[in-house]
Amino acid sequence: MLRLKAGIAALALAASLAGAAMAEGTLRIGMTAADIPLTTGQTDQGGEGMRFMGYTVYDSLIEWDLTSADKPSMLIPGLATDWSVDPEDQTKWTFTLREGVTFHDGSPFNAENVVWNLDKLLVEGSEQYDPRQAAQGKSRIPAIASYSVVDDLTVEIVTKEPDATLPYQLAWILMSSKANWEALGKDWEQVAMAPSGTGPWKLETFVPRERAEMVPFADYWDESRIPQLDKLVLIPLPEPNARAAALMSGQVDWIEAPAPDTIPAMEGNGFVISSNAYPHNWTWHLSRVEGSPWNDIRVRKAANLAIDREGMAPLLGGLMVPAKGFLPPSSQWFGEPEFDISYDLETAKALMTEAGFGPENHLQVKALISPSGSGQMLPLPMNEFLQQSLAEIWIDVEFMVVEWNQMINLWRAGAADPSVEGAMSINFTYFIQDPFTGLIRHLDCNLIAPNGTNWGHYCDPEMQDLFARIKTTFDPAEQDAVMRETHEKYVDDALFLMVTHDVAPRALSPKVKGFVQAQNWYQNFSSITME
Repeated sequence: MLRLKAGIAALALAASLAGAAMAEGTLRIGMTAADIPLTTGQTDQGGEGMRFMGYTVYDSLIEWDLTSADKPSMLIPGLATDWSVDPEDQTKWTFTLREGVTFHDGSPFNAENVVWNLDKLLVEGSEQYDPRQAAQGKSRIPAIASYSVVDDLTVEIVTKEPDATLPYQLAWILMSSKANWEALGKDWEQVAMAPSGTGPWKLETFVPRERAEMVPFADYWDESRIPQLDKLVLIPLPEPNARAAALMSGQVDWIEAPAPDTIPAMEGNGFVISSNAYPHNWTWHLSRVEGSPWNDIRVRKAANLAIDREGMAPLLGGLMVPAKGFLPPSSQWFGEPEFDISYDLETAKALMTEAGFGPENHLQVKALISPSGSGQMLPLPMNEFLQQSLAEIWIDVEFMVVEWNQMINLWRAGAADPSVEGAMSINFTYFIQDPFTGLIRHLDCNLIAPNGTNWGHYCDPEMQDLFARIKTTFDPAEQDAVMRETHEKYVDDALFLMVTHDVAPRALSPKVKGFVQAQNWYQNFSSITME
C-alpha cells in the first residue's frame, strides 16, 4: 500500500529554492519534476520538460497555437513558414524556413541547422549525435527516411511511406545551435550549461536539481512572444505538499498539479486555481507479451469495469474527466464504441470467473508507477485506489515504484525488457492531441519497444490497417472518420486500463497576470506579467 507523504523537509526545500530570491518581474515556478529538464535541445522529464525547457528556450519547425483558452490548439508555422507534400509522391515533403531567425548566440538559423539537428537524433555515426537527446526525440519522428538541404531556406524530408502525420511529429523536434556546439568544443555537457536555441527565453543560470533561470531573448523573431517578464525561474518540487507549502509561504508564485486537499486553503488565501480541458490520458498500458494475463479480453474488460471513476473524483478535488474511452468523451475522434466503460462490479466479477479467477484463485500482476512527474496527476493515491478496486475482482497488484525519468526509460524499453522486472502494466500518462501521439505510436507493430513506444508489444493486423489508412488519408475530414473507427477498436477491445483525463490544474499567486491557459499540454509564458 502506498501513502502520499505529508509535510516537507525544511532544509531540502530551502536548498531547492536557493538562489531563487524574488526580483521585480520574476515568475518562480514549482515543477512536479525532480530535476531540471535536459537543457541541450530535446528535453527529458516528459511533457513538463518540453513545456518549461523546450518551447521556452527552443523552437520547432511547426508549433502549437497557445493563444486561446476557448478552443483546441492547432498546428501553426514555427521555424517553417510553409510545408507541403508532393501530390505525385506523397513521401516527399518540402519545408520553407523562416527568414532572418537567429539563435541566442547570434548565429543564423537555416536549412543546414535543420539537417544537423536531425542528424544529432537519428545518425549514430554523426559527430553531433547525442544519445540523451536521441532517447527523447528519435521515437517522435519514426516516419522520416531521409532529409536534405535544397537551399539555405528550404529542406526536403522524405518519409518511409506516405504519412500525413509528419507535421505533428515534427512539432516535437527542437532546434539547437550548431555554432554554439562547435564553440563549446563540440561537447554536449558544456552546451548543457550554456545552451542556445531560437526560442523566446535564454537560459541564464542552471543548477541541476535546484533551479534554472531564464531571461527574455530580445531579438526573438515573433514580437508578440517576446516575454514581458524580467526572469522565469524553474524549481523542481516533486512532492505535492512541498509545492503547496512553497506557494503558500511566498517562495514560489506558481505550482503545477496542486494537491486537491490544499486547494480550499489556497483559494481562501487569494490564490488562483487555473485549469482547462486538454487532451491528456491517465492509463495503464498492458503487456501483450506471451503469457501476460492481459492477453485475455475478459480480464481487460473486467479491470475497466472494476474502477469507480466517479468515486475517484473526490481524491482529485473533482479536477478530472472520467474516462469513457482512450480519448476524452469530447474528442472529435471518440466515435461510437460498443463497450461501455463504466463501474459495473457484478459484470466484472462474472468476466473474471469466466476467465478462471475467483476468491480462491487470484490473479497476480505487477505495475510500474512513478511518485510524480509530468502529467501524472497524483499517481500514488490514484494507483492505490486502483489497487484496492482491482482487489475486489481478485486482481492483486504489486507496485514497482521508480523515479519519473527512469519510468520514461522503462516505457521506451518495453514490456519484454529485463529492466521492467516482469511488470505486466505501466501507468503512463501523456499528450494525445494528434493522430500519431494520440493513437498510432502506442500500438503500431513497427513501433514495438525499443523501436518506439508500443510498450506492451501489441500487434494486430486490423489495427495496423487502420493506422495505414490514417497515414494515407490527407483530407482532414476523411482522416477524422478513420480516427473515430480506430478509437472504437481501442475501446471495444479494451486495449488499456482507461481511468481518467486531467484538466491541468495549477495554482497561481494573485500577482501573476496575463496567463491564458491553452487547451494544450504546453503553455505560453510570454504574455505573463507580475503585479
